[in-house]
Amino acid sequence: MSDKRDKKKSKAIDWVEATLSEFDGVRFLHLDSIWVQGAMRVKKPEKLELEYVQRMMAWMLWRDARELNQGLAVQLGLGAGALSRFCRKQLKMKTTAVEINPTVIAACRHWFHLPEDDERFRVVNEDAGQWVADAANWGTAQVLNIDLYDHEAAAPVLDDEAFYADCRHVLADGGLVTVNLFGRSASFARSAARIAKVFGSDQVWHLTPTREGNTVVVAGRGVQVPSREVLEQRAAHIEQRHELPARKWLKLVRPLPMNIINQIRE
Repeated sequence: MSDKRDKKKSKAIDWVEATLSEFDGVRFLHLDSIWVQGAMRVKKPEKLELEYVQRMMAWMLWRDARELNQGLAVQLGLGAGALSRFCRKQLKMKTTAVEINPTVIAACRHWFHLPEDDERFRVVNEDAGQWVADAANWGTAQVLNIDLYDHEAAAPVLDDEAFYADCRHVLADGGLVTVNLFGRSASFARSAARIAKVFGSDQVWHLTPTREGNTVVVAGRGVQVPSREVLEQRAAHIEQRHELPARKWLKLVRPLPMNIINQIRE
């Protein structure tokens, strides 16, 4: 019986192959489909090319500018490595990316300037759900970026209360998570309600959707919301220092709508 189990364990998984395309100076990552999994401007690999990926950095508004480079940033879903490169290079944060598909990791190493592992950066080839459920990872991250989609991009791969509860466990006190909600079968109201049930409705915000339909949700673990004046100062600092449209983010941030809050209370 042990031989059969060993053979079963050693059987290679048939991963969807990562592929790429290029247009007008931008390199795109795909999973053998038309759906874009990530992008990089070839001549500016450290910049965040896609609008929704830029908005995944909106957590910076909730954090003191003096603390932006402190702690660990974790990405669940590597994509084209844009957030990982940015957190490591621009913010100089200790950074960990969790990606289940080894062909995506290889593609990012070869085509998307993803650095090799070192004392400040590592890529973990693991299922994101298992990684956040591992108590060894709880309380370790100040920032958690979640962008988990398969080749069909119909809805988030992991999107239930148990998963979001584990994500909250991964955050240290005062930590922040951003979630990309997108897909033909995705439901903002359903997903946002699940996130709010875990984090609390007063700890969840969202940005209005991009033209492509990506809605970024921001949730905090015991985050103190600063005054409008402080938020505007932070946004100006982010724009000047990191060339991200943070003042636009401020105009797009919304609390959860009442229909979702009422759904949580039921």
